Amino acid sequence: MNMFCYQCEQTGQGKGCTQHGVCGKDSETAHLQDVLVYLAKGIAQYAHRANQLGVSTRDADLTIIELLFSTVTNVNFDPDRLSQLVKRAVNVREQTRQSYEQACKQAGQKPQTLSGPALFQPADDRKGLLAQAEELSIAKRINTQGPDVTGLQELLTYGLKGTAAYTDHAHILGQEDDEVFAYFHEALDYLAGNPTDIDNLTAACLKCGEINLRVMQLLDAANTGVYGHPEPTRVRVTPIKGRCILVSGHDLRDLELLLQQTEGKGINIYTHGEMLPCHGYPGLKKYKHLVGNYGGAWQDQRKEFEAFPGAILMTTNCIQKPKESYMNRIFTTGLVAWPGVTHVGPDKNFTPVIKAALAAPGFTEDAPEKTITVGFGRNAVLGVADKVIEAVNAGKIRHFFLIGGCDGAKPGRNYYTDFAQAVPDDCVILTLACGKYRFNKLEFGDIGGIPRLLDVGQCNDAYSAIQIALALANAFGTDVNSLPLTLVLSWYEQKAVCILLTLLHLGIKNMRLGPSLPAFVTPPVLDVLQKTFNLRPITTPQKDLQAILSR
Repeated sequence: MNMFCYQCEQTGQGKGCTQHGVCGKDSETAHLQDVLVYLAKGIAQYAHRANQLGVSTRDADLTIIELLFSTVTNVNFDPDRLSQLVKRAVNVREQTRQSYEQACKQAGQKPQTLSGPALFQPADDRKGLLAQAEELSIAKRINTQGPDVTGLQELLTYGLKGTAAYTDHAHILGQEDDEVFAYFHEALDYLAGNPTDIDNLTAACLKCGEINLRVMQLLDAANTGVYGHPEPTRVRVTPIKGRCILVSGHDLRDLELLLQQTEGKGINIYTHGEMLPCHGYPGLKKYKHLVGNYGGAWQDQRKEFEAFPGAILMTTNCIQKPKESYMNRIFTTGLVAWPGVTHVGPDKNFTPVIKAALAAPGFTEDAPEKTITVGFGRNAVLGVADKVIEAVNAGKIRHFFLIGGCDGAKPGRNYYTDFAQAVPDDCVILTLACGKYRFNKLEFGDIGGIPRLLDVGQCNDAYSAIQIALALANAFGTDVNSLPLTLVLSWYEQKAVCILLTLLHLGIKNMRLGPSLPAFVTPPVLDVLQKTFNLRPITTPQKDLQAILSR
């Protein structure tokens, strides 16, 4: 049974995974995820119309977010859990249909006759469901309506998936907006109609970028409201003696709960991957047993997790197929799942993780201490904005580079290491997301006391980076495109897609994107983006630097 998926960077330009996902998912998982996206559209068809009649659709709101987030790359690889989500989606769709029809009755209106996802009835058995899924595949749409239309439909879908991930993060910490949920219903209802107009689809993608900006604002408010604004903080990146747990993914709340449950138990907690920025939050770094960061970006986890002598907790996305050597000490929670891996449910009782950590040997000795600095969120950077502006005006800072985004395993990402090292000494580098692991342990020095490398945080902190750029533009009395600032971005999955759409919505030009361009962005669509926004693929560090600095 062939699959078709080209939503991540590793599939390559113009190609897709057809037998087995580069990410590790099999065709069964891929097909079930296609069904979930289709059912999300069906729920939205009813929710959108119910909302227009003033009816709240809370279950639909949250279910759609979870369905979309569960299909983001490297989140849920477990067919059994995905099948449970299919059943839940059907139930929620039926409840939402009833709510819509009741609202119509109260308003004296006749319900609209809907089709497609609104009426789709999944087969009762897995074999039948997978057969249905083949009819919903992207490959089918490419064959019937062409790659350009399908690519734009998928660009919007992937933007919605990324935005759903950020919405989920914000919701967990108590920040949400009914207008955001209503937008998901509207956008998915639009996709359920199988739109083909290129201009309308392009506008819909930019609209997704606009809404994602609002969602990132909510997430920023959630993180800083609960844990405080990040502060520049030295983080140990070498281990210390003792029992240990490694936390990877993105979820700050999961880390906090684990820290609370392990306090006083003689277990050291380490961050991994996108959890590194957690050390900058006052509400998290107050825990003395949050001792440091271990390892690097997600794609190296199989080697790093095997070597880590403790328990491992995966939150949100970024999981890879675990090796047998650590299957009994890796755990998942939230929406992330892998077959055979113990899952900690919504009660967030991390007792199994703690027991595994106590049973493991832990680190037997302290390694020589090495540290890096994190915590340069917008408050920290803008707190020294006067010094930054003075340095620019005095000619001490020539240019700013935002070098960040997702990391990945495919060859070509050494570009970002080479680029960062080649940036002249009179330039400042801002970075965020796991792409920073390509260079964040190198020494860059400072310019008049201003560090040349400023770690803004997770990919979830893109709003902070945007606010820094907007504040600098305001201080210099210009717009972002006129600043001595260039964005050099690496992308991997759908959260990077929605951030890109946000930047395009804001009119940011002259960005460079790599290591390869999305397979779903076809040449005609890319031509529009290049003409409108001067969006360019990366070439070589030397050529790109020369072109940027000679403008």
